[in-house]
Amino acid sequence: MFLWLLAGCVLCPGLSAQECPIQPTHQSLGWYPDDGGHPQALGTLEEWKKRRAAIVAGFEEAAGKLPSRENLPDLDIQVGERIETGKYIRETITFASEEGDRTPAYLYLPKDLKPGERRAGVVALHPTGALGKGIVDGKGERPNRAYARELAERGFVVIAPDYLSFGDYKDYDFAADRYESGTMKGIWNHMRCVDLLVERPEVDAEKIASIGHSLGGHNAIFHGVFDRRVKVIVSSCGWTPLHDYYGGDLKGWTSDRYIPAIRDRYALDPDKVPFDYYELIAALAPAAFFSNSPLRDANFDWRGVEKVAPQARRIYELYGVPEKMRIAYPDDEHDFPTIEREESYRFIERWLE
Repeated sequence: MFLWLLAGCVLCPGLSAQECPIQPTHQSLGWYPDDGGHPQALGTLEEWKKRRAAIVAGFEEAAGKLPSRENLPDLDIQVGERIETGKYIRETITFASEEGDRTPAYLYLPKDLKPGERRAGVVALHPTGALGKGIVDGKGERPNRAYARELAERGFVVIAPDYLSFGDYKDYDFAADRYESGTMKGIWNHMRCVDLLVERPEVDAEKIASIGHSLGGHNAIFHGVFDRRVKVIVSSCGWTPLHDYYGGDLKGWTSDRYIPAIRDRYALDPDKVPFDYYELIAALAPAAFFSNSPLRDANFDWRGVEKVAPQARRIYELYGVPEKMRIAYPDDEHDFPTIEREESYRFIERWLE
């Protein structure tokens, strides 16, 4: 545990925690841990990098460590069904995400590639639903979820994996894997999706994005925090600070597919969890970030998003790229409306050009 969690008002002798201008909490981005682990006022990019390292460590404290990515196995891509449309070919594949596990996915390949041309690649992460990757292919009942198919129609190379316990991954055994949380296994799998994309001759390895709605929305954030190859992150209805998630009721975050330690180790207390979305959103910088945060989303309160926005934007300003952070607040429910979805596609295209 970092010393700053216990340091209180080391910067403000004689003042209460409320009076101290530097709050060493997960809800403040105005400080960083020095080499001794004590909180100091944050003012430079180098200082932010120290704070970012602490953020990643705090997240791993809750979700488990990301395993070493040295000596990765061959992807061993196996292709099943192959469907051809006017603009793309969609392959149903599995690949070796690690020894003993194969991840199912759709892979979309554009048909209008010129010889030697490389396109941007996108990891499209589906929301909660039994259909898994089928949802982002447009097979679900809700029309505003088909972003994998729509991005393929726009000419991207897209991979849409199933998340653990959904789609063709429905029988995933959480108890048998090496991970402390489904969230960290998801991060591993989504990084392997990028490995697959950058090995493709059709993909420009410098142009990778991650997009998702709801379950996929926060998974895109987690993916972007750990995988710096991802240059654009789009999260629809995917986040709000922990205190603003159903008024701080964190039970929804504690299933096997998420982070059980929030219940088992931190007693469902937002003040005890060693990370928050203030930190995770800022940790995406300087990658471009687009958030769709509807005003009537019952899951992820936009008012919490508004608390994060000015703090995270200051980190983007440290990098000199405040324009790479965009939050849209449509007057809608837990949905990815057409206007915001189309804007997010243009956002991806803008920052991957």
